[in-house]
Amino acid sequence: MSEEKGLLHGVWETVKTVVYALLIAGAFRTFLFQPFWIPSGSMKDTLLIGDFLFVNKMAYGYSYASCPSIRIPAVGIDISAEDFCGVFKGSDSRLFGSEPERGDVVVFRHPTRGDDFIKRMIGLPGDRIQMIDGVLQINGEAVIIEEDGFFIETYEQQGPLGNTPMCMNGSVGIGGDCMKERMYETLPNGVRHAILNARDDNPRPFTDNSGVYVVPEGEYFLMGDNRDNSGDSRVPATQRGVGFVPLEDIVGRADRIMFSSAGRSMFAFWTWRSDRFFKAIE
Repeated sequence: MSEEKGLLHGVWETVKTVVYALLIAGAFRTFLFQPFWIPSGSMKDTLLIGDFLFVNKMAYGYSYASCPSIRIPAVGIDISAEDFCGVFKGSDSRLFGSEPERGDVVVFRHPTRGDDFIKRMIGLPGDRIQMIDGVLQINGEAVIIEEDGFFIETYEQQGPLGNTPMCMNGSVGIGGDCMKERMYETLPNGVRHAILNARDDNPRPFTDNSGVYVVPEGEYFLMGDNRDNSGDSRVPATQRGVGFVPLEDIVGRADRIMFSSAGRSMFAFWTWRSDRFFKAIE
């Protein structure tokens, strides 16, 4: 084989390797698991800003929302799952589908914005959901609440977005201790998880006292664990919430944190939270 042919052969083998790798990665992301970074504090302290996890797409089967999305704002790329698989949107069934369970931590597509969100599954089709004096009511029964002291974090800009946390102890200033009440909530099916209460004088009264939400057939009611700082099913999707979430908009279930960084970049190794690596999500 001549030197020129050998060089072309080497280039062709490299191209094939890259193409195969991209196809395998695409299939992995489309059918099995999707990477997800936690960008906000709505699920504290179950999930912290900077946690990285894989979404299990096999948990509930597949819909149009299972298709990957590619968003790279820096170069103007914004291709959503609907762009790839919108032809399948509107279907009442999922391929290999199964129902989400109460208490699951779920990733879903926002009904109007198309972004991926993560919240906890609280209400199933037909449920009646209400907040009374800060306590969740499901079908007329209050969930079990256990006090667990305080969740304390440093008041500072967090993650790539630079958001600052909400504190129940007022304006503590940069570097101060930001406190929230921490409690455990036990749902009717026995799922027990932590929730936070950030303020008692919340200007959004629905966080502590609300009307009754009746979950429609084929839709679900999701809430953040950081109850006073979460735009979720308590607020319509057109008003900075998510409203009821159709089954077809659910991407999958979050089961385990793989990596976590408290800094503005994952490359700032001194901010890595090694105690959260491979931590199961409760």
